[in-house]
Amino acid sequence: MFNREQLTFATKKYSIVKIAEEILRRRTFGIVSHPDAGKTTLTEKLLLFGGAIQEAGAVKSNKIKKSATSDFMEIEKQRGISVATSVMAFEYLDKHINILDTPGHQDFAEDTFRTLTAVDSAIVVVDVAKGVETQTEKLVHVCRMRETPIMVFINKLDREGRDGFDLLDEIEGKLGLKLCPLSWPVGMGAEFQGVYNIWNSSLLLYEGNNKQKIGNSISINDLNDPELEIKIGKEAATSLRNEIELIKAVYQKFDKNEYLKAKVCPVFFGSALNNFGVKELLDCFVEIAPSPQPKKAEERSVDPNEEKFSGFIFKIHANIDPKHRSRIAFMKIVSGEFQRNKNYLHVREKRELKFSSPLTFLASKRAIVNSAFPGDIVGLPDTGNFRIGDSLTSGENLNFKGIPSFSPEHFRFINNADPLKSKQLNKGIDQLMDEGVAQLFTLESNGRRIIGTVGALQYEVIQYRLEHEYGATCSYEQYNSHKALWVESKDKNQLDAFVKLKSRYIAADKFGRLVFFADSAFGLEMAIEKFDELIFHEKSEY
Repeated sequence: MFNREQLTFATKKYSIVKIAEEILRRRTFGIVSHPDAGKTTLTEKLLLFGGAIQEAGAVKSNKIKKSATSDFMEIEKQRGISVATSVMAFEYLDKHINILDTPGHQDFAEDTFRTLTAVDSAIVVVDVAKGVETQTEKLVHVCRMRETPIMVFINKLDREGRDGFDLLDEIEGKLGLKLCPLSWPVGMGAEFQGVYNIWNSSLLLYEGNNKQKIGNSISINDLNDPELEIKIGKEAATSLRNEIELIKAVYQKFDKNEYLKAKVCPVFFGSALNNFGVKELLDCFVEIAPSPQPKKAEERSVDPNEEKFSGFIFKIHANIDPKHRSRIAFMKIVSGEFQRNKNYLHVREKRELKFSSPLTFLASKRAIVNSAFPGDIVGLPDTGNFRIGDSLTSGENLNFKGIPSFSPEHFRFINNADPLKSKQLNKGIDQLMDEGVAQLFTLESNGRRIIGTVGALQYEVIQYRLEHEYGATCSYEQYNSHKALWVESKDKNQLDAFVKLKSRYIAADKFGRLVFFADSAFGLEMAIEKFDELIFHEKSEY
């Protein structure tokens, strides 16, 4: 018989082993790209291969009624773009995979930047015809700064596009990535026949003339095998042999350790719409992608294998189900095991919370989860307790880094268009600002509220969601400002003098922090020169 001390030790040891095993099974990644590169369609097909959904609906135009599974907000369905990060999980080859499908539109880049703090790797989707676009460059830059391992998927091979080698050169040049092709297309556009998988020496071909149906994968250990010419034709076979020979000569052999260090990026070609190359990408991904990694907090680095639980809030979504007016805080688990109905410390508020209905997600579908492990994304029903960046722990004071708000580029006064709905409008603004899609400022001089955004499209989204989710209507007025900056100073007298002098341009953000609206670049320079004890910040995390 075990005594109590032995039983406690055995239970603790079992818990540590269980957490370690679950960590090795986890793969948490984000899919990023420029709009219309096929990112959401690729997400769908990954879910299809994982058995998480039975049917996919492609976002083809703004008019199509049936939208991609991961685009569950009504405005996304209408416009055919993702404006909120979708969280999805599924099992594949005994691995537990968490996908974060991020907004591609540049007006929602800030949401994507925050989401990238919650991933351990990324898949970058590039349109074969358009190549590298501006938004892709920005997102990859964020991944590179964080040394996030990247895989590249070159999409839409069923359409006419750029030469494969020219595209690889552009990706390396513009994105600063070192590439290693692990698959290669057989033809392109009307001549597209399939994909040769360099990773496992197999050939995936269309079946007959039906471009919607995929034939069986054919093992080709030797590209000089005469069977290749029978399958794809003499000209295509010769071209494929020459191109694979060139790839082996120009690009280094794939090294998994170099990939995990973010030094080299595997490249796959395919057509997400027609399922081509997607399974090959997924099979390779589950084999080489990193399991959950350590995360830096202000106090120390937190290892996922630690027994004690910790996690951070990287996204808040109000009205994820408009019928129930629900608000969900998305938490990335960093270490330990999260358990339902267990008390955890809310570090910022210094109080304990427990959750009776924590959620996991498959796009708009959700289910209550009893336990979750490092790498997992858990939805916590929220009544207003959380801000983006908040930490939950088993008791330790940990504050995770890297989830700031950036200085907006567009500013508008928000006005109530229906005085009878003031309460609904205030609630809607309050909850939508908590999501981080925009920032709310209140002028000290007259109390008028200003919404600041990274892109103009966000105003349309806010207006639409206020009306359809809260029953409130609003109008906007332009507010001319060069930049909004957070201000701090240890010199109270100089700070008071600055606030008095610039009272027309002084506001408070949602959390009461002092903000200065500079009317011009020259005005900002003069303020910095005159008030030399003040510090002006372009992001809220300082």
